[in-house]
Amino acid sequence: MRMYGYLRASTKEQDAERAKSELTRFASSNGLTIAAWFIENESGATLKRPELFRLLEIAQSGDILLVEQVDRISRLNSEDWESLKATITSKGIRVVALDLPMSHQHIAKKDEFTGRMLSAINSMMLDMLAAVARKDYEDRRRRQAQGIQRAKAEKKYKGRPDDVKLQSKIEGMLRDGKSYGYIVDILKCSKTTISKVKKRMLEKSST
Repeated sequence: MRMYGYLRASTKEQDAERAKSELTRFASSNGLTIAAWFIENESGATLKRPELFRLLEIAQSGDILLVEQVDRISRLNSEDWESLKATITSKGIRVVALDLPMSHQHIAKKDEFTGRMLSAINSMMLDMLAAVARKDYEDRRRRQAQGIQRAKAEKKYKGRPDDVKLQSKIEGMLRDGKSYGYIVDILKCSKTTISKVKKRMLEKSST
C-alpha cells in the first residue's frame, strides 16, 4: 500500500501547498510516508486536472489518495463526479480525506467483509460531501455574479485586476521568442492572456 498526497488550489494566486505539512503529519501519525506529491492550481469544478489524473494513472489497487478535504478532489457536477468516482473505484484506489474521519479506516488492516462495508459507507459519504462541495461552489459563483451586477449598476465595477507579475513574466518570455504553447505550459495561463500582453507590447513599440 502506497499513499499519495494530492494538493489543489483553484488559482495560481492561491498556495496549493498550504496543507502539505498537515497531510505529512497525518501520514506520519499513522506510520506511513507519502510516496509522492501531486500538486496543481486548477479549478475543482473541472475534470481538466493533469496532476490528479497522473496520480490516478500511477496508483495501483489498494493505494491511498490522501487529501485535506473532499472538495480538493471534487466541486464537479454530478455527471463529472460519477465519471471521476468510476475511475477511482475501477482502479481500487482508496480516498482518505482529513475532513472525513470514516475514511481514515481505510488505512487500518481489516478482513474482507469489514473492508467492503467501510468502502460502501465511505463511498456514500464521499457522494454527500462532493454534492455539498458542488453546491458551495455554485452558491459562491451566484453571489459573485450578483455582486458584479450590483457593482455595475452602481458604476463601481472595475473588473478583475491585472496580474502584473504574471504579465511581466509573459512579456519576458515573448521577448525571448518563446511560443504560446511553451508559455502556457510553464506559467499555466491562457492564450487569451498572452495575446493581451502581446497586443500591449505591439502598441508600446508603435508609439
